[in-house]
Amino acid sequence: MTNLEYIKEMFLLQQKLNDETNGLGWENGYTENGKIINWKRCIYMECAELIDSFNWKHWKDIEKPIDWENAVIEIVDIWHFIISLVLEDGKINRGKGINRIVRDVTDVQGFDRFTQEPYSIKEAQSAEIINDIEKIIHETTDFKIDIYDSLLKNYFALSLKCGVNLKVLYRYYIAKNVLNGFRQNHGYKEGTYKKVWDGKEDNVVMLEILDTKPFGADELYKELEKAYKKLN
Repeated sequence: MTNLEYIKEMFLLQQKLNDETNGLGWENGYTENGKIINWKRCIYMECAELIDSFNWKHWKDIEKPIDWENAVIEIVDIWHFIISLVLEDGKINRGKGINRIVRDVTDVQGFDRFTQEPYSIKEAQSAEIINDIEKIIHETTDFKIDIYDSLLKNYFALSLKCGVNLKVLYRYYIAKNVLNGFRQNHGYKEGTYKKVWDGKEDNVVMLEILDTKPFGADELYKELEKAYKKLN
């Protein structure tokens, strides 16, 4: 696959998931049930969860190591919402289809570097990464936002520092997209879904399944189904 194809597949999958979860026309800012959609808030809330992967508290667990596994999950979760914001902006403000939107994303400064090897997490500086996360929080809490020249650029740079490049992002995005669909099909919106499976969050179970062998989307869904049925 080319770099553009990686991006396009993720955008197509997110469009499908949003259509199924929120109803057609969600780009106008409302779900089919009339609930307001705020992708910027989704991004900065996930950024806050990403900060919690790092040992930032001066009064508690000061020797606690960085939770890199959770950091990767949060980087992927942020990407889901960034894609959604880009799709919304592309349709409503720019009148563009996915093909053009994807080309614009791959033209962003820093994208070429994002397709190469990520930085070593052994050399990561927590304070520096937290500052980078907070840049994205500040951007998404502002009234105006520069999606292409700032938000995407900063996201690609942040991801690399967390050990995530395009191919890593793609692998985990596909898996998390499957899990998100699984959640919706099992009562997530209604509040009946069980997110903790035998003491483990479903994200962790998903990662453990991925570590056993390579899975396609359909295979991964079936494996999640098997694990979830054991809870009942």
